[in-house]
Amino acid sequence: MQYGERLEASRVALPELLNSSTTVLSSQFGMKRGHIARFIDRTLACGIAMPPSSALPLRKRTTSSLSKYGDASEAMSSNFPRRMQSFVSMNQDLKSQYTVSASFGVKGERTFKGIVAFAPAEPRCCGLVRPPPELDNVAPYSMIESISIQKLTPEYKTGMESLVKLKTRPMKASELWHDRPTVLLCLRRPGCVMCRAEAHQIYARKLIFDALGFQLIAVLHEQIDSEVKKIWPSYWGGIVVLDKSKGFFKALGGGKLLKDQFVTGFLCNPRAIANYKHAKAMGVENNFKGEGEIKGGLFIIGSGKSGIAYQFMQRNFGDWAPINEVLEICRGMQKQASDQEAEP
Repeated sequence: MQYGERLEASRVALPELLNSSTTVLSSQFGMKRGHIARFIDRTLACGIAMPPSSALPLRKRTTSSLSKYGDASEAMSSNFPRRMQSFVSMNQDLKSQYTVSASFGVKGERTFKGIVAFAPAEPRCCGLVRPPPELDNVAPYSMIESISIQKLTPEYKTGMESLVKLKTRPMKASELWHDRPTVLLCLRRPGCVMCRAEAHQIYARKLIFDALGFQLIAVLHEQIDSEVKKIWPSYWGGIVVLDKSKGFFKALGGGKLLKDQFVTGFLCNPRAIANYKHAKAMGVENNFKGEGEIKGGLFIIGSGKSGIAYQFMQRNFGDWAPINEVLEICRGMQKQASDQEAEP
C-alpha cells in the first residue's frame, strides 16, 4: 500500500510489475529491498489472492466426514465467505494438506468448524530422517484453557516506554480470550529471523484485526528479557505472554512438542533454508540466543469457550500461516458472530 499510488500511476499491469527486476522496482518506485522481496513473492503477492497461473504451489485441503454436521464441504460453505471457498477450490491439486475436523459450539446449535493446517515436509538425509507427523484434528479446547501463563508486555501504545516492566500474576490462558477472539502466535525463538519476520507481517495488519474484533498475542516458551526487548515493539507491538510449561507448543503437536535438530531440521531441509532466505531478504536482524529446536505455530481462538477455529503447525523451521488465510478465518468468524447477533 505504501507504493500503491506510484504503481497505479505507472499503468503497468500487475503480472508485469511482479516480473520486474529489483533495479526497476527500486529506481522507478523507490521500493526498499525488504519491500521488494515481499512484493515479488508470488505466494503472498502483496496480500492479493493470486490466480493459479501466477501463484506458486502452497497447499490443498482434504475434508473428513463429520457425521453430526454432514459433509465437510457443506459446513465450509455455510461458515466461510465465497472468497474463501474459491481459495479452497483453487488449491485442490496442491501438495500441502488441510483437514476440516472437530467442531466447537458457539451459541446454541451453531458451530464453527476447526481447521488444522501445515505446509508440506519431505523426508531428509536420503529418507533417514522422517518429517514431523501430520495432524487430523485441532487440539481440544480442554488442552489449552488451563495453561498457566504470565504476561510479559502489554499492547504497545504511542509514547509508551521501550518496555513496561510488568510483574503480573500467573493466570489461566482462558482469561486472554474471555471477551475477545484472539490470534495467538507461538514463537519458536524471539531472536530468530524467521520468527521476527512472521511476527512483523502479522502485526503489520493490526488495524485489520482490530476492525474484525481480534486481539493479537505472542507466546514465548522461555523468558530472556533482552530478547523480549528486541522483538517488542520493533517487530511485535501486541501482548507477549510466557508459557513456561510449553502447553501451547505441545498442543500444536497434538500433545507432543514439535522439535527438530539444527543439522537435520535446517541444514538438511531445503524448505527450511528457503524459509530462512525469504525472511533474510526482508532485512530483518537476528541472533542465536535461546532454545531453538522447539517449533511454533499459530492458533485462532474464539471468545469465551468457543474453542479453536484454526491451528497452524510448523513442520519446517520458518513455516508461516498464510496471512490471507488467517484473515479469511477471522472474517468468517466475525460474520458468523454478526449473523447470530442479528437473529431474534
